[in-house]
Amino acid sequence: MTTPGPAKGAEVTAREAEILALIARHLTNAQIAEALFISTRTVESHVSAMLRKLQLPDRRSLARYAEALPGVLVKSGRRDLPVAVTPFVGRTGERAALTAALGMHRLVTATGPGGIGKTRLALSVAAEAAPARREGVWFVDLIHVTDPAMVAAAIAETVGVPEQRTASVDRALVASLAGSDALLVLDNCEHLLDGVRACVDRIITGCPEISVLATSRSRLLLPYERVYVVPGLSVNGDGGDAVDLFAARVAAATGDPAPPDPARVAALCRALDGMALAIELAAARFAALGLDGLESGLDQRLRLLTAGPRVADRHGSLRAAIGWSYDLLSSVDRALLRGIAVFASWFDVDAACAVAGGGRGRADIADGLARLAEDSLLVVEHGAPTRYRALETIRQYGVEQLDAAGELDRIRDAHERWCARTLAALQWSDVADLDETWCARFDRIADDADAALAWSAGDEARRARATALAADLAGLLFVRGWQAQAQRRYEQAADLAAAPGDRAAYLRLAAGAAASRYVGDDALHLLRMAADAAVSAGDGPGAALDLATMAMYVNRAPGIMAGIHTRAEADALVAEARSLSDGSPLAQAAFAVAEGWADPPTAITRDARRAVELAERAGDALVHSIALDMSTFADLVTNDIAQAVRTAHRRLEVLDTLAVGPISAFELGDGRLMAAEADLAAGDLAGAAAHAEALARLPFYRDEDHLAMCRRLLVDALAGNFDDVLRIGERFRIGWERAGRPVARNLARGAYAVAMVHGMRGDEVRRAAWVRLTIDLGADLERFGGFGLGWAPVFDGLLALHRDDAAGAVRLLATDVDAPELFHYMSAGPWRTWYAALWAEAAVLDGSPDAAARVGRSRHAARDNPIAGAMVERAAAITTGDRAALVRLAATFAQLGCPYQQLRTTRMAATRTA
Repeated sequence: MTTPGPAKGAEVTAREAEILALIARHLTNAQIAEALFISTRTVESHVSAMLRKLQLPDRRSLARYAEALPGVLVKSGRRDLPVAVTPFVGRTGERAALTAALGMHRLVTATGPGGIGKTRLALSVAAEAAPARREGVWFVDLIHVTDPAMVAAAIAETVGVPEQRTASVDRALVASLAGSDALLVLDNCEHLLDGVRACVDRIITGCPEISVLATSRSRLLLPYERVYVVPGLSVNGDGGDAVDLFAARVAAATGDPAPPDPARVAALCRALDGMALAIELAAARFAALGLDGLESGLDQRLRLLTAGPRVADRHGSLRAAIGWSYDLLSSVDRALLRGIAVFASWFDVDAACAVAGGGRGRADIADGLARLAEDSLLVVEHGAPTRYRALETIRQYGVEQLDAAGELDRIRDAHERWCARTLAALQWSDVADLDETWCARFDRIADDADAALAWSAGDEARRARATALAADLAGLLFVRGWQAQAQRRYEQAADLAAAPGDRAAYLRLAAGAAASRYVGDDALHLLRMAADAAVSAGDGPGAALDLATMAMYVNRAPGIMAGIHTRAEADALVAEARSLSDGSPLAQAAFAVAEGWADPPTAITRDARRAVELAERAGDALVHSIALDMSTFADLVTNDIAQAVRTAHRRLEVLDTLAVGPISAFELGDGRLMAAEADLAAGDLAGAAAHAEALARLPFYRDEDHLAMCRRLLVDALAGNFDDVLRIGERFRIGWERAGRPVARNLARGAYAVAMVHGMRGDEVRRAAWVRLTIDLGADLERFGGFGLGWAPVFDGLLALHRDDAAGAVRLLATDVDAPELFHYMSAGPWRTWYAALWAEAAVLDGSPDAAARVGRSRHAARDNPIAGAMVERAAAITTGDRAALVRLAATFAQLGCPYQQLRTTRMAATRTA
């Protein structure tokens, strides 16, 4: 190629011609290298060669020369927007917000940490804005400008301001742009803040139709500046812009349009804080690593997420993107960023002073945190107090720098001590202290305590401190309502404990946490380990109590077991316990409450009386509660409902003397549960509801509230508050699924109540789903329904009668109300009064020949339940056609808080006696 100019006939090669064309577009050497897939050094060599050939003094002259070449540049003074090599994904809301900001403000700065996606967002908005501006858009990338004084020159070069001999570049730039209508995009301003600030101020004040969109990791701090903080890409459930970006990049790289598992991709993107660069780099490595490899590498994302060597250095890896911002900080702020990197979650100024202060004053630390936030290295949450958080990528970078500086152990030690002090300040003396304010305080420290524990537990020198931290954290997790986490932390404390006696104590606490959340098999396993540890510590009596407690759960609480445990297993445990026992009154009482639960009704009554006497003699409230529960059970299976109510209430008085904690939790919950059961048997729906509400208020059920909802579902189903049943039922389902769908047969009756209500509403699809859920909870519906025992036939009978299927109800309620097998099923007692009423009503409505006899016998069985008694009297009134009695009974049901039976009776009065 022969070119005209100062050196006529100078020959340039084809490659040099390509470089000339790009110089004419004012690209830097690095940008030219990237565009032509050659090295920057090669570009520099070609530029030097052309300067010699063309006898030009400098690069600016070469650019002006190139602009004059035919066909090289269509329009001088106009810089095309960079063309993205990959399509822009999502950001609809962000584009609209940034566009709106530009419509109201002449200077808008898009801020955010490196890699969040500021440049791509700005380019997208600029491209949409260009047609509305007379001169369109000028794009200036300041990344390679190193001197703040050269900002104006870089802008002037882009917009085509000719070099002036008599005026400064700043004045020439403003003069040239004064009459222009354009959007000026300044990309990557953070390292040139002083120069950008001065230049932009001159442009904004001197060029009335110029708007500026800047991207920077720090705001410009001009009074008329509108800051738009670019958020991470959205993750909504299993979708969102982040997931779409990952899927699009994977599809482009692999050629496979089938998206990866959306739920796992969403979790990955969430862990990457929605950072666009991190997601792009992760997608680039998907083909080699797969989702499992990416997931396992999250803890080492700075090493894992890198691009090839040709990518611009600062966007070639997460480490480079964060390092660019880190290097711009002062040494004092770098030290502060390193120090706060150990925080796993939000922290305030006081926390930063305690962990990373290094002897500096509070005001200095507050100023430093503000500067880091201005530099997009911290996220700010305004409140009382203001709190800060580092994105996980930045946090990992800070920890790397801590380690490189030899400060990691010292800062982590300070962090662990701060966590221990903060947990100590959260200890409580009254359940009333555990309010929402307390929960919020605990929630703020929980993640950091976990992080501190993970570090200290791995250091043998800190083992004792780690043990104490694990135990303290477990106790607070428990009363916060995070029982599963509390169980795991108690187990960790047991693993860390040096003495077998301490190990046994922590294992008992873990077992209590497991039992409280109805994971009985875990409780048995942990108690067995506790007993073994106690034996190792020479504590035979302690081991005996552990074994007796295991036997008690096997005999008494099969509903919290996922597996099947036998009476023979319990007997063997008691025998082993007796061999280790010291024969104390407490041991004797513990053996008494461990045995006898499966005996015939007469023996249960006798055994319960003896257990109560032994427990009172031992003076142990926990064992006393278990003995009174056995007594309540005996009252129910012998149909002494009034006595069952009195015994259940007496048990609550005993439980009021117990402190809330893992050891007492199962009893505290079961006490309210059994009081609700006794009141249900007695037809006291208001009393049962009050106990169900008290159960839900226990602090350890705060976040696993499905465990407490079951009895409320029963109350509302029997009362006829069907809207409440469906509302609470949905909360129950969500809570159970969140807990991992554990098998817990004692919760099945609540689920079956919801199934009944869906059946009454005519929704067979949802009824079938709730029947399936009941089975998943461990219920054997064939066994329950076949024998006519307990809650299943009561709900089946209610549904059949609601559907006017009296014959079906008779089949479902086939067991005689006085049949002995009704007494042998542990949970049948509270339901016998309701069963008796339905057993009579079904026979009457079906016209059974023994209907009158059933009514007479059911009166006795339902004598202690006024609602069931009224249902029996209703059946009698139907038999005789006594409309007046039905009208009176409808009013009775209303007084008893049973709107369903009230409405049913009113309808019967209108139809059955007409």
